[in-house]
Amino acid sequence: MPNAKHEAVPIVSHDDIVKVRQRVRDWAVALGFSLVDQTKLVTAASELARNTLVYGQGGTVLVEAVSNDSRQGLRLTFEDHGPGIPDVQLAMKDGFTTGTGLGLGLSGARRLSHEFEICSTPGKGTRVVIVRWK
Repeated sequence: MPNAKHEAVPIVSHDDIVKVRQRVRDWAVALGFSLVDQTKLVTAASELARNTLVYGQGGTVLVEAVSNDSRQGLRLTFEDHGPGIPDVQLAMKDGFTTGTGLGLGLSGARRLSHEFEICSTPGKGTRVVIVRWK
């Protein structure tokens, strides 16, 4: 893990999805997450990074070490300035997709996280924040 408490990673190409996965794994290992929790974080990050690139036309993820009382966690904030999501409730349903995927990205990321928040404004972009606690 870097000495900093946070790191911004750009998502502008498919290669960046791999970089996001690696950086999230590095942070999770450094914070002492179990292998199962590392895998859940990396899987959620991969799905959200892909959505940021494909549907949001690129953006960033902010990776942050967080603490709450005696717990440590990792917060990932994905942000883009793409077209936004017209119906967030519909987009969160398993199987819903506007592309060729399985429609499990957002709902899957929610299941893999302890905290999940999404805010999207059509024409302005989308922000997804997830937290996983140790």
